[in-house]
Amino acid sequence: MDNVKLLLDRITNRVNANLKEFQFDTHTFVDNTIEFDKLTKFYCFYGITSRHPIYFNFTNSCMAGSYFLGKANVRQSCIYKSDVRGDELKRKGDILDKNNPLPLVDDEVFVITGSLLYKTLVHSNSHNPETPEEFTIRNTISAHYANIHGSTLEGCFLGPFATVDLMNLHSCVLGAFSYVQADEFFHRKIEPGVVWIETKSFKFKFKHEQDVLDKYIGVNEKYQPRGLIYEFVDEKETEYERLFEVVDLKPIKAPASSAVNRYAVIKPKTEIGANVLISQRAYVENSKMGDGSNAQENTFIINSHLEGMCITAHGGKIINAFIGLKTFVGFNSFLFGKEHAKLTIGQGCIVMPHTIIDIKEPLNIPKHLLVWGYITCTSDLAKNSIPIDELRGFRGAETIGDMTFTGSGEEFVNVFNHRIERILEANGAYCNGNGEMCGHAQDDQQISFNTLQPYRSGGNSGIYPTIRILP
Repeated sequence: MDNVKLLLDRITNRVNANLKEFQFDTHTFVDNTIEFDKLTKFYCFYGITSRHPIYFNFTNSCMAGSYFLGKANVRQSCIYKSDVRGDELKRKGDILDKNNPLPLVDDEVFVITGSLLYKTLVHSNSHNPETPEEFTIRNTISAHYANIHGSTLEGCFLGPFATVDLMNLHSCVLGAFSYVQADEFFHRKIEPGVVWIETKSFKFKFKHEQDVLDKYIGVNEKYQPRGLIYEFVDEKETEYERLFEVVDLKPIKAPASSAVNRYAVIKPKTEIGANVLISQRAYVENSKMGDGSNAQENTFIINSHLEGMCITAHGGKIINAFIGLKTFVGFNSFLFGKEHAKLTIGQGCIVMPHTIIDIKEPLNIPKHLLVWGYITCTSDLAKNSIPIDELRGFRGAETIGDMTFTGSGEEFVNVFNHRIERILEANGAYCNGNGEMCGHAQDDQQISFNTLQPYRSGGNSGIYPTIRILP
């Protein structure tokens, strides 16, 4: 393990240099997170399909239990039980910005250098016009169940269950359970539990109270995650480990137009409709996935019914709930109904990222509502929601409960609706059975995996030999 320890020491020193102004020492997190004896236990795997360009190159790296799809170039990085999913990387000739035509001269590729990604999800194509052919993650450490979605990073630390979405970060610290989507940040420290979405047209901002974070997701003095959400996820960890111990699994019953990843956990009494996508490391139990719905990475859908065209973004958790037609459940949201207290969310609702709904009595959320924050009962819902049609009329500054909104409500709704349609189209929810409108649910059906193993002993124990996979 000597070389793994040297690699991690190099990564933490580089990240600390970037975060010096915050006096933030990443050694505290790394030293108390990495269990070196587990680094040789799991293989990593590279997905191959006829639909995605193939290129995989990694050197002096540790990648235990990680999943890769699409073009990736990894150098001197430790990636542990992470998902680097490149099915939406841009292709040669694509235009990044329609207002400033800039065709890509080559396929976009993940370039991960000197970074530690610990149980992290990386997905989507980047939006950085400075490096359109490269989705770059450099000198960055991300903690348990963080999401890096369409975002390039340099010299950053992402706390547990944090999400950075469709933007660029430079020398920043994101606190636990924070979500940011705001074009570009330089040398900022975002407090835990912040939900911040900002464009030139609008700004939405909310912050969870400290007592909520203490109960659901925070960190201890060693910067390790704690709280109900982490405990819920951690207790299911062994279910995924079983998938690595078996070469051949019995196929999951699903329509020909749907894709269920081989590394997803599907428990009994689950019904899967047409054009459904269930990604790797999703967990579905005793639930009905209506036509066109999806369960992205690190999602949990338990004792629930998704009526159809429902989007469960990365890390979303839905327990004992009915989710109406074409409803969006955002990143790392925790919707916790009970067997005796079901949660019902009406058609066309938008549940904002990092929303927590934990109820002890039945709760019915009307259709076409925007929902955010922390909700335990009907009175909480009134302070943490607004009808989408009413939001359209917002101009200037508005405050509802602890949420502040400035700018154009019309533009906010239009942006969200466009994104929802984009996700449904990309996932193949509208596939008509004639080969038209196909997406991930159809393209990922014939995926195969190369499994890659590290050195088992000696100074290189836990390190993978240099490997290159080409078409």
